[in-house]
Amino acid sequence: MNQACVFSAPHWPPRLSRTIHPPRTSLWDNVAVSARRYPDKVAIRFFDRGLTYQDLYTQCEALAGWLHRAGVRAGDRVPVMMQNCPQLVIAHYAVMRANAVVVPVNPMNRAAELEHCIRDAGARLAICSAELADEMVRASEALPESRKLDEILVTRYGDGFGEVNGAAIPEDWRAWLFAEPPTPMSGPRLSQWDDALHSGARPPVLDDNPDTPCLLPYTSGTTGAPKGCVHHHTSIMHNAVACWHWINGDPDSVMLAVLPLFHITGLVCVMHGTLYGGGTLVMMPRWHRDLACRLIEDAGITHWLCIPTMVVDLLGSPDLERYDLSRLAFIGGGGAAMPEAVAERLREIYGLAFVEGYGLTETSGPTHMNPPQRPKLQCLGIPFVSTEVRVLEPDSHVECAEGENGEIAIHGPQVFQGYWNNEDATRASFVVLDGKRFFLTGDLGHRDADGYFHITDRIKRMINAAGYKVWPAEVENILFRHPGIQEACVVAARDPYRGETVKAVVVRRHDHPALGAEDIIDWSRAHMSAYKVPRIVDFVDELPKNGSGKVMWRALL
Repeated sequence: MNQACVFSAPHWPPRLSRTIHPPRTSLWDNVAVSARRYPDKVAIRFFDRGLTYQDLYTQCEALAGWLHRAGVRAGDRVPVMMQNCPQLVIAHYAVMRANAVVVPVNPMNRAAELEHCIRDAGARLAICSAELADEMVRASEALPESRKLDEILVTRYGDGFGEVNGAAIPEDWRAWLFAEPPTPMSGPRLSQWDDALHSGARPPVLDDNPDTPCLLPYTSGTTGAPKGCVHHHTSIMHNAVACWHWINGDPDSVMLAVLPLFHITGLVCVMHGTLYGGGTLVMMPRWHRDLACRLIEDAGITHWLCIPTMVVDLLGSPDLERYDLSRLAFIGGGGAAMPEAVAERLREIYGLAFVEGYGLTETSGPTHMNPPQRPKLQCLGIPFVSTEVRVLEPDSHVECAEGENGEIAIHGPQVFQGYWNNEDATRASFVVLDGKRFFLTGDLGHRDADGYFHITDRIKRMINAAGYKVWPAEVENILFRHPGIQEACVVAARDPYRGETVKAVVVRRHDHPALGAEDIIDWSRAHMSAYKVPRIVDFVDELPKNGSGKVMWRALL
């Protein structure tokens, strides 16, 4: 493919350049610049509270000083685990201001899942919210002495921000939203958020080199062990800036931040993009249909990046007509295909076209986006800003013809550097074509005559449950810890709401003949993230295997 073909799609968004040159600064500089430009403007709204850009800057500087005093040094990895809230944003930027690397952690993770992250990243200090601190402590205590955490910084959701208004809070959120920090008798030292903000410690001299690591999100793989994706400031900055321009963001834009900010799309496109552009983040800790409707109306939400299941739920509200959602100017997202009937209803009611996109943790989010002025449903879109995409024959890596299926491969400034401490996995994930390094996505698809890309299948064995990526081998590894499971194979099952869901096919141990599906489901809820828990459990006497003893998982679909 020659360079002229890189941006050959004829439906490029008007007035948007096909390549950009993002700032050659660190991500921290985005907050510093926005604070100078808009010191009194609300950067973050959380229920009935507002945090200005100046306050955001001041708290990030203060926390960076405490982190430095606590021993965090340049390049250190710091896990951050909490629901969407102002402290999550402050923690991310404070870690970067301390010249360290953020390890975003899914707040649904349980101790068994956290162990690997702490050990593999070599973390000595972590930051989490009060209701999750026990899981972090248990994970640390399960590790060898040399790999345990030394300290955990714990925050209540009202810390450094003011207590939130109880009237606006869904009743079933109260237990965790108002949780107090634990007081364990042993384990890592627990420090309090407000004490850290008022420590008076000064941050180190800023290293503003954009070609240094800033983010280490973990993504699972076919072998089951999650892998850290090394991102420099440059890769995250590119997609933050490009997303903001793609969705026509400006300093008066108001973004609903309900996509989880541990996830690469929420983190890059929602959080980093909005704060780069000087917009306002309206944060929801979790999805709640009626609260979302109230916030869209009361806060004047203009932009909403989401997953299709959220739109399905919102449009199903019997109270939908009570709310004025007229300021909403852009809605889009990815993770799963938007059902055509739902998209049509969205257009009929609000005149909005749902803009789908596609990306991966390894690519800082988008590699494809639909043009806002001409989106196609159930389609990845066209190659994103500054991005070259090829469709390759999976074995030979010869480029496929238009309309022919092959593996989607990505070259662009948003692609990660490689997997943390895993050179073999990094080597296997890239191919060099015409002197350029392309990331092999593991997704099979094709390019149509209009320049839009479509996924048709997956090379890698992965389950897409409402936008959450579930790797069967990781779930299987945890299931094997159950004393009643001899063997287990995890596969995808169709689900009318989530698209796909997790199904476990299990062989019982001979001494657990009464083991039932609900027993396994309940046990799984205690040992893995909720979205990974099998919704369906089937029992068999033996798993189908080929001549070499490998489980033929496709036979169980």
